[in-house]
Amino acid sequence: MSAGGAPVPPPPNPAVSFPAPRITLPAGPDILRTYSGAFVCLEILFGGLVWILVASSNVPLPLLQGWVMFVSVTAFIFSLLFLGVFLSGMVTQIDANWNFLDFVYHFTVFVFYFGAFLLEAATTSLHDLRCNTTMTVQPLLSDNQYNINVAATIFAFVTTACYGCSLGLALRRWRP
Repeated sequence: MSAGGAPVPPPPNPAVSFPAPRITLPAGPDILRTYSGAFVCLEILFGGLVWILVASSNVPLPLLQGWVMFVSVTAFIFSLLFLGVFLSGMVTQIDANWNFLDFVYHFTVFVFYFGAFLLEAATTSLHDLRCNTTMTVQPLLSDNQYNINVAATIFAFVTTACYGCSLGLALRRWRP
């Protein structure tokens, strides 16, 4: 009892005072039935293709294509983890604003992938650049490397577009 005669309420239980996780996407396999889940699957598929194509070109310009490889491999792994967290239902167990985290993740990867797309396109555009290598003038990229880099550029653009669509959907969920 306090001095005024009114009972003092007990302190709040800290375990109860945490907010519930905020997520509007379904957990478990139902995530695959949404547009966001489909885009994440496409990001993984096309991002893996970018990774494979750039690696198969023997990375003729490591200064430019090293960043493309880093972004494609990192985004591939994190997108797999992101999808795995939703498929396993862990989003319901972790107290976080998943709508905000979804937005931040897709924004960050979109910006990095856009830069990687531009670098891959720049690499492809250097096809006709001639290099003087031990008394002979050769193109910087062989025809095979050029064809592979064209495909990698196209898939990097498609992957960037998928991340952009996911970003738009995440923004709508985060700021209704």
